[in-house]
Amino acid sequence: NDQAPGAPVRSGIPEHGRVPKYYAVKARIDRLVGELGEGSAIPTERDLSERYEVARETVRQALRELVLEGKLRRQGRGTVVAGPKLEQPLSLASYTEGVRRQGRTPGRALVTLDRFPCPDALAAETGLTRGEPVWHLERVLLADDERVGLESTYVSVARVPDLDAAFDPDSSFYGFLAGQGIAFGDADERIETVLATPREALLIGTPPALPMLLIHRVSRDAEGRPLERVRTLFRGDRFSFTTHLRG
Repeated sequence: NDQAPGAPVRSGIPEHGRVPKYYAVKARIDRLVGELGEGSAIPTERDLSERYEVARETVRQALRELVLEGKLRRQGRGTVVAGPKLEQPLSLASYTEGVRRQGRTPGRALVTLDRFPCPDALAAETGLTRGEPVWHLERVLLADDERVGLESTYVSVARVPDLDAAFDPDSSFYGFLAGQGIAFGDADERIETVLATPREALLIGTPPALPMLLIHRVSRDAEGRPLERVRTLFRGDRFSFTTHLRG
């Protein structure tokens, strides 16, 4: 079965035809993961090394890749089967809407809300005026109380002067803007893969070596005026992104 077209081991066969031992073990553990339910504990490294007759380091490498791919997650001193990745649409819909559509409960934990004069780089990127007061809103993103990302939002104080008093940090910022009569027009978005900084990894609760998906967004209102600049880190093991394309 491992050698069936499209099976994990076949897709991992290099040109010289020799399958790396850890990759063959990974494929077998991957099949075991498919037989277990979400949250089920997998056998220990020692049990797996005995079952597959390989060194524990070989098993450890296979498990490490499955964790990075989001199929397994660490829990205490053990490893359990992870749930499916969250699918976030690439659109002007909010994070809240995307998570709710999948039956999960969205949430946010406030890290900081402060204001400062708009620096040159932010002014050049957004069209805001250099030196004008801007808000910086930083929040940890949650899904069913699981920390899955970190979001930093920059917006002109003139657009939302009462943000610090009227906004609930656990709610949707887009919903708040709509309540203020501000409508989104369009946005430019860029996605790249990065590693979190030590501070970011600590806030999200992940190892610094875990790949992250970083989204940069600069959006404008319906009149084309600059509205917000958002930098969002999503856990690479917990998120995938979807979009609909037309020819």
